[in-house]
Amino acid sequence: MAPHASCAKRRAASCLAASIALLLLAMPARADVMDEVQPKMVKIYGAGGFRGLESYQSGFLVSDDGFIATVWSTVLDTDPIIVHLGDGRRFEGRVAGADPQLELALVKIEASDLPYFDLDKAAQAEPGERVLAFSNLYNVATGDEPVSVMRGLISARTRLEARRGTFKTTYRGEVYVLDAVTNNPGAAGGALVNYKGELLGMLGKELRNSQNHTFLNYSMPVEVFRKQAQDIMAGKSSPIIDTPADDQPKPAANPLTLEMLGIVLVPNVLERTPAFIDAVRPNSPAAVAGIMPDDQVIFISDSRATNPRLIKSCRNLREELTYIDRDDTITLTVMRGEAELKMMQFTLKAN
Repeated sequence: MAPHASCAKRRAASCLAASIALLLLAMPARADVMDEVQPKMVKIYGAGGFRGLESYQSGFLVSDDGFIATVWSTVLDTDPIIVHLGDGRRFEGRVAGADPQLELALVKIEASDLPYFDLDKAAQAEPGERVLAFSNLYNVATGDEPVSVMRGLISARTRLEARRGTFKTTYRGEVYVLDAVTNNPGAAGGALVNYKGELLGMLGKELRNSQNHTFLNYSMPVEVFRKQAQDIMAGKSSPIIDTPADDQPKPAANPLTLEMLGIVLVPNVLERTPAFIDAVRPNSPAAVAGIMPDDQVIFISDSRATNPRLIKSCRNLREELTYIDRDDTITLTVMRGEAELKMMQFTLKAN
């Protein structure tokens, strides 16, 4: 065979292989896989509308008795949280536990015999593998409407090195980098699955690459958050617990106040206005600690607390301070720029 004929045959074979690969990528996902996954997805509605914050996100069931995995965000800063199941049923939920460092939260609804993803049976993926991303992006699904499905590829598996807005993200662990635009409003907390319908990970929040400022689409692999999620479901210690009012200690004899800390909150115009800081008095304990205007207080703890307590509103923050003595040491967790959870600790002595 002439050399040029052999080269032509190799080129034709390469073109055929490339065409087959493109055809496989373009093939629609199996309907049975989507039918299997959709009932495990939920739509979550909560706090939002203040300073442009979205009031909805996605989640997926991880137990048959109503535990839901989702991302930790300001959407969950309300009580109750509204959850819509795939069959159209509507439930009131609560935060069962959360880990801000993983940006993981588990929401609990009172239900039974639900379809769910078994975290112990989650799969892993390699770069180049085709995946499906299920989420309620842009809140296009309501009631019993199915959530959106996006096809894509795993571009890489690596450690997360990115910024959300202008601040570093709290989570710095392993991620799947996705060749799919999954960082849309409402998509965070959605499920990433392979073409067999096996759970691979949870869709993350909107991120922007710190080097080239392009948006980064990623998912946190299940093995990263599996143990923490299972501990929360088992009732073991959680970094964050939404403490019931009945478990509150007695009010302090000399309670701490925002004025003592040098913190001025935004006007409490709504029933559950998020605890955004409007101003910080110069040279105050808050100023020395590094707290800044526009920070949102989301957790508070003191030396007697086993777990940080969730702050749902300006009013709630003031109420929490009434249980803390002015001589005590407190720790505030704030969200800055919708991005970085930063621990700030300072001591206040009574005058």
